[in-house]
Amino acid sequence: MRRVGKSRIPELVLNGRLYSWPVWPIVVICIDGGAPGYIEKGLKEDLLPNIKKFREEGFYALADGAMPSFTNPNNLSIVTGSPPSVHGISGNFFLDPETGAEVMMNDPAFLRSETILARVSQKDGKVAVITAKDKLRKMLGHNLREGICFSSEKSDQCTREENGIEKVLDYMGLPLPDVYSAELSLFVVKAGVKILERERPDIMYLSLTDYIQHKFAPGAKESNEFYHSLDEEFGKLADLGAIVALTADHGMNDKANPDGSPKVIFLQDLLDQKFGKNRSRVICPITDPYVVHHGSLGSFVTVFGFGRVPSRDMIDYIQTLSGIEKVMEREEACSKFELPLDRIGDVVVTGDAGTVIGSSPEEHDLSGLADARLRSHGGLAEQEVPFILSRPLNDQYAAIAEAKRLRNFDLFEFAINGTF
Repeated sequence: MRRVGKSRIPELVLNGRLYSWPVWPIVVICIDGGAPGYIEKGLKEDLLPNIKKFREEGFYALADGAMPSFTNPNNLSIVTGSPPSVHGISGNFFLDPETGAEVMMNDPAFLRSETILARVSQKDGKVAVITAKDKLRKMLGHNLREGICFSSEKSDQCTREENGIEKVLDYMGLPLPDVYSAELSLFVVKAGVKILERERPDIMYLSLTDYIQHKFAPGAKESNEFYHSLDEEFGKLADLGAIVALTADHGMNDKANPDGSPKVIFLQDLLDQKFGKNRSRVICPITDPYVVHHGSLGSFVTVFGFGRVPSRDMIDYIQTLSGIEKVMEREEACSKFELPLDRIGDVVVTGDAGTVIGSSPEEHDLSGLADARLRSHGGLAEQEVPFILSRPLNDQYAAIAEAKRLRNFDLFEFAINGTF
């Protein structure tokens, strides 16, 4: 094992957190859709020797992610050390109240916070960011100075000017992975290993994709093989001297009926029947360009009444529906879930562990769900995630971990300040 070195980076403060950076390199990995059950099954079947070692010799706990339990809000929470109320990313998709347009939240213009990654690069630290899907790359790489930042999805298109690296497929000796495959995530961690070995960045952030978790439950042959392959790469990162920190953006649950059909509440149709058409609008923040494995069906939606339907009337009706877990007015939801007030509808609705909420059937392409039961996320039932460090905590951070429920966006602070 290579020894960690003393950091070249001075202290920095971001969103009320002090990062003192005693050692490097730090590798933080977001296992997209990484419900704790996948790791628990892998450990039980002795498939994850490196995570087992991290648990025994480092730190292993469960934590809560940000709400809604979707990809974009949680990745930005992790790299800013803050909830969505601070960084502004409330979903993968939202209705812009200023324009009335429904837009993807994958543009850095929506960010209201700097990232740890950008701050480190601006202090002459070496930074590498690798994502599976390109939708996250620009936000995670926002304001990076001379860092490496690319996605495995578009690793064949990298240029030194845009991504800080070129000819990635030649560099890796691997083909371009399919966007709907386990290989998309495996490419990320394998690239992380090679870049750590060759470039020796101070800090690296690796963000995977949840294709496998959407298709296969914990303990399935395919998910076990995937996690075993990830575990091998995690061990290589640790052997190269990195402090390896693992978490997830959200968990994953089965959201299907006994006959295999999606267990879905088409809320827009129900609201139209109750209050009339064109009087409300249901927004599904899970929506992104990659709908094959979830059909834009998740367990968190927001509803706009546009002043035509009182929020209280919508709440009173929605909470009578089977499969609904919580219904709240905007202010209550933003307080409870730490969300930005101006990017949420009048009403917030979450489904229970086994139910997703959609708008209308014609707005959801479910053709990609024919080969598997729907597994999805977004609600409180998918908020719990793993929180794992390859090194033990020092006394100060061990006490903090003992005293409070951790959040996935505590991970950078714990990895940087809290490990031996």
